[in-house]
Amino acid sequence: MSNTKFNFTYLLFLALVSAMGGFLFGYDWVVIGGAKPFYELFFNIGSQPTLQGWAMSSALIGCIFGAVISGFVADKFGRKQPLILAAALFTLSAFGTGYVNEFTPFIIYRLIGGLGIGLASTLSPMYIAEIAPAKYRGQFVAINQLTLVIGILAAQVANLFIAEAIPDGFSPEMILGSWNGQTGWRWMFWAELIPAVLFFGLLFIVPKSPRFLVKINNNDTAKLVLSKIGGTSYAEEELANIKQTLQEGSTSKISFSDFKSPKIKPILVIGVVLAIFQQWCGINIIFNYAEEIFTAAGYSVGDMLFNIVITGSVNLIFTLVAMRTVDSWGRRKLMLLGSIGLGVVYIILGGAYYMEFTGLPVLLLVITAIAIYSMSLAPITWVVLSEIFPNKIRGVAMSIATFSLWVASFILTFTFPILNDALGASGTFWVYGFICIAGFLFIKNKLPETKGKSLEEIELELTKDKE
Repeated sequence: MSNTKFNFTYLLFLALVSAMGGFLFGYDWVVIGGAKPFYELFFNIGSQPTLQGWAMSSALIGCIFGAVISGFVADKFGRKQPLILAAALFTLSAFGTGYVNEFTPFIIYRLIGGLGIGLASTLSPMYIAEIAPAKYRGQFVAINQLTLVIGILAAQVANLFIAEAIPDGFSPEMILGSWNGQTGWRWMFWAELIPAVLFFGLLFIVPKSPRFLVKINNNDTAKLVLSKIGGTSYAEEELANIKQTLQEGSTSKISFSDFKSPKIKPILVIGVVLAIFQQWCGINIIFNYAEEIFTAAGYSVGDMLFNIVITGSVNLIFTLVAMRTVDSWGRRKLMLLGSIGLGVVYIILGGAYYMEFTGLPVLLLVITAIAIYSMSLAPITWVVLSEIFPNKIRGVAMSIATFSLWVASFILTFTFPILNDALGASGTFWVYGFICIAGFLFIKNKLPETKGKSLEEIELELTKDKE
């Protein structure tokens, strides 16, 4: 198969269509940050930290539920049909969130959007992995992470261009009565309708996953899809491999006792802790609560929207850096760099807020934190999670780790307004700084380097000498 000529145009089309799930994930996740100062005035929740946290974190409840059911619906209905459902949920959420005039329906539509995120975050990379040739799988799956970051930036740019300029000295009452306070925040959500409807339509063109087609005994269609990707010889060989893998997998049943095994439990703990740490390192707060972060540093709401675009651009650039360094620098080194780097930056940032510094110094510290996270903990955590779990439990263990990540994300997003209200910006960032230092110590003591090792070598290293 080394001489196989792949149809990269077709592969790229399939990958990009599926990766639109990642784009919408990123857009839906971040768009609320730019709309926040306006919908909070509209719904009159600006002085209620608990409701502020609920508005920001409610989508994560949908994410958790979507992540839980994604494995079931993928096994029963394949990857394509649930992705169509996710696209429909994104569309419904984008329209409804911008249409409502009361807080409770707003939350309901955020929950619906979160359900779409939970499905897409699991199924988009899964579909890409199952259509991409093994030799190029990593590069194609990475497209999903890249589109996620582009989706984040797109939301930030949309928020900036949709919002009208806010003159200095505008009171909250004046902002509420302005176009931004009544209509602008709605268009920030409605802008998502364009990619959501496009995603929904294009999914009807792409084929079902060859792996799922073989699973439901539709071998002829699977062979046609594989032939279009790599030709007849490739299709026959890949079809035989898929059949063998499915046959072997069907005879290997997973039981709860597997996860209590002295060989497996420590590995599962590593995966769950890393998933939680990726969220509790606190960086997503900068995206979701940009208003509090930047206004506490002396910036106006208008400046805040521009600064968000800067942070999104840095996020994109350093995600590309991570894609180039993960196989040369190594996973463990990047994770250690990210955790200690964020810890130091947060401690300094907390000091800046405590000393009441404003303007450029705070912006530079925030940008530095995002750059560190984007080239380390953000993408590398997912790489490590895909590598450390033993073959037999990899799928279920990944589900457990992903579930833990979304729960941690909900707790982080919900508690920030409460922490910020109780401790101020300085104390809150010091808390995140100490969490990052604790994460550094955990990674240093527990996580081996997985660069350049086969999955079997990693499994042997992590399970050796365990009784």
